[in-house]
Order: sequence, then structure tokens, then C-alpha cells
Amino acid sequence: MKIACVGGGPASLYFSILMKRVDPSHDITVHERNPAGSTYGWGVTYWGELLNDLHGADPESACTIEKNSIHWDRWEVHVHDRTTVATEDWGEGFGIGRHQLLDILTERARSLGVHIEFEHEITDRGELADADLVVAGDGVNSLLRERHTDHFGSEITVGRNVYVWLGTTKVFRSFTFTFVETAHGWIWCYGYGFSKDHSTCVIECSPTTWKGLGLHQANRADGLALLEKLFADALDGHPLITQAHTEDGTHWLNFRTLTNRTWYHDNLVLLGDAAHTTHYSIGAGTALALGDAAFLVNALHGETELQTALARYDRERQAAIRLSLRAARYSARWYESLPRYVGLPPEQLIALLGQRHSPLLPHVPPRLYYRLGQAAEQFRSLRNRGRRPDPGPHGPNTPGQSDEMITR
Repeated sequence: MKIACVGGGPASLYFSILMKRVDPSHDITVHERNPAGSTYGWGVTYWGELLNDLHGADPESACTIEKNSIHWDRWEVHVHDRTTVATEDWGEGFGIGRHQLLDILTERARSLGVHIEFEHEITDRGELADADLVVAGDGVNSLLRERHTDHFGSEITVGRNVYVWLGTTKVFRSFTFTFVETAHGWIWCYGYGFSKDHSTCVIECSPTTWKGLGLHQANRADGLALLEKLFADALDGHPLITQAHTEDGTHWLNFRTLTNRTWYHDNLVLLGDAAHTTHYSIGAGTALALGDAAFLVNALHGETELQTALARYDRERQAAIRLSLRAARYSARWYESLPRYVGLPPEQLIALLGQRHSPLLPHVPPRLYYRLGQAAEQFRSLRNRGRRPDPGPHGPNTPGQSDEMITR
């Protein structure tokens, strides 16, 4: 096949790698509008399960990604002057610089014979008329998708909270949540390392807090100075850093959740953020993009007709990520409802933070939900030991947060 990939992000690059591994005769070109080496963002996160999948799909790139990643298996929550460490098993996480990840995938793709053209923007599928397949991996603002919005059934929902994506020279050894109370409401930070000398800081707050603190009109220097003061304890004197493209101020955004009814049209297929977006608070965007690539490759090489393959990809991949997309929506809602939870005792707050993906949590009083989780965990523990629970006069009090058990 002659394949054109539009957009040089992880989804397009990984798709081209896997296609070449399956059949080196494919003629694949990746078109990226930006110069080589230029990218946005700081570090991206992924989890142990993805790393296992990468080793199975392409061991060479997986080994390089793992070698250049920062690993953590500890989770900390800071509220006021108190630090709480999660005792639940939240799994092992990894951080890698987005720039580093793209360099690794670019080099691997080229080694397999993929052509990569930088500073080459594609705005219309007609420019790729000789391609058998056009892969739109050009992000949430995909120009190729927008030309067929009605067909794809594209919908965008804008989140209420505002956030800014920053870097810092403070290297977080744990995945760290820091919640700070101000006179105008709460503001919080997600911090995680992605290299030996840098970390990502995603800072989020409600629009009321943002405007009350004056961040909506602060220039770059004043905005960073205020945020550094608010998160001084977490940063240990280290500075916050903005991207080079942020000229007049820190680049505050509202997260946009994109969905599409279908992911293909004729020989055009959507991949990664061009097909769907997931709220950053679940740290799954890169993993889902790479998964899209693998599903598309499997469909293309499992079917003899292109339309049948694209229909299979559309059907199977949308079904596979449905739970992740739902979890992201509930996670975003948890943070938009932070005042509902942040006054809880630390052990309860961190437990419900870990359960923020739950569809049940928004409909149950937080303290009751926590107690139900305790009861469920005690029941499960005793059942596993072959004993019936004895709740006593005031009910069980063993910590736990099992949605599965609660709904039973």
C-alpha cells in the first residue's frame, strides 16, 4: 500500500513503525507541518501495562522508550501542610519527555524505511490523491477531519476548569498531587518527573479562582511568579517554565473533549487525538494513541478489502476504549467538583481521589461512599479467607474502595 500519514505525533509514527514491521513493502510517508525537533508539551505519562504491550509490538522502540523514562510507584497528596502517601496499589507509572518520545519513534520509523517530511503541511486530502490510505493523526484540530465534520459526527465538549501545562527543574520522585487553598478557592498541581532534570506541572483551578487570583490578565512573568509562590513548598525553590511559544503569558486552556461518531471516510481514517481526546487527569492520551495505531494495523492486515478493514478498526477500537473515555469524563468531573471532597480527612480524600473514575461517586455523599468502600473491602477480604464478615455494632471499618463490590 501507498500510505500518507498527516501529523508527526506518536500515533502516526507508531502506526508507520508497526505497518513496516508487518510488511516492509508498504510505501509510507509521514507529513509533519512543523520543523524537526519542535514540539509542544513537557512530559507524557504511561503505565506498566502499556510498556508490556510496546515490548510485544516492537521490542526495539520499547526498550529505548523504557531506557529514557522516569519510573515511579509512589503517589503523594499534599493538602495544606500535610502529606499523605497512597497505600492502595495504583500501579507503576512512567514519564518521558514528549520531545524524547518523538525522537525515538522518528528514528525507529526511518530505520525501517518510513519517509518523514517536516515543514510540510497538508490541508486537503486532494494533495494526497495518489495514496491508497490517508491517516489523519494531526490532532484535535485536524484539518482533514474538519473538512468532513458532518460525516464523522464530530462533537466537542469544553470543560469548565482552566489549566496550564508547565515544566520545572524540580524532579518529583513520586507522582505528586498538591492542593492549595486561596482566598478565591482551590488551585492544584499534578507533578511528575519525565527526565533526570525536569518534571511536568499541570496546574488547574476553577474559572472563579483563576480570575480571583488575577491569572486571567497576568503577564508571563507575573503569572509564573504567583504560581511559584502558591506552590513554593512543592517546588522547593525551583522555577516554573513555560513553552517557548507562550509569548505574552502562561497559556491557560479549557480542556476540549472530542468525540466522533465514526472514524473513517472513504480512504481517510482518524487516529489519536484526531479521533478522540481524553482528559489529562487520567494520563492515558499517549497510550490510547499508540493503541489506536496497533488496532488499525491489525485490522488492515486482517482483512483483504480496505473498507472492511477500516470498518473493523472503527468498530473494535471504539468499543475497546469506551471505558477509558468514560473514566476520563468522570475524572474531569471530580476535579470540577473538588470542594465536595477536599475537606475530607486525608485518608478519605486520597481514597476518593483514587476512585475519581467511578460513575457512582458523584451520586453518593463522599463520606458514605468511603464507608461503603470500607465495608466492601472487609467483605472481600474475609470472603477470600473463607469466613463470613462480622460487622459489629457500628459496621466494618477496614479501608477500601471497590466499585464492583459497592454496586453488588
